[in-house]
Amino acid sequence: MTTPEEPVISPTGWVAEQARRYEESGGTKGTTIHGAPCLVLDYKGRRTGQWRRTVLIYGRDGDDYLVVASNGGADRHPLWYLNLRDEPDVRLRVDTERFEARAETLSAQDKERVWPHLVDVFAPYAEYRLKTARDIPVVRLSRTDG
Repeated sequence: MTTPEEPVISPTGWVAEQARRYEESGGTKGTTIHGAPCLVLDYKGRRTGQWRRTVLIYGRDGDDYLVVASNGGADRHPLWYLNLRDEPDVRLRVDTERFEARAETLSAQDKERVWPHLVDVFAPYAEYRLKTARDIPVVRLSRTDG
């Protein structure tokens, strides 16, 4: 049983394994997915307040991290994104560093500016965008703990 401060790891098998490897190694293993850099995202459930954990591919925009709510091109947003919209204060592990951040969905203009970089980081994003009529959000994660 977890406490409200301990994150519940994603029920998706490969994500759970990646998150465990990333955390147990202190950020020295499990830091890429299909050759793309990834981070560990801890976020609060919007209904339960329980911390949850997932692993996401990221790009950079200056000092900020960018994650794509692609859900593999599905016609619905990933659950982690719905939670971030309502509870934007998150915790990240990027490689060996752990810190707090705040999530903000990019405007359409900012998304178009960074989209080519994100496709360079993970080429399937371009295909995911074509698979769905849903507007795939891009989220900026900005460090808040100094």
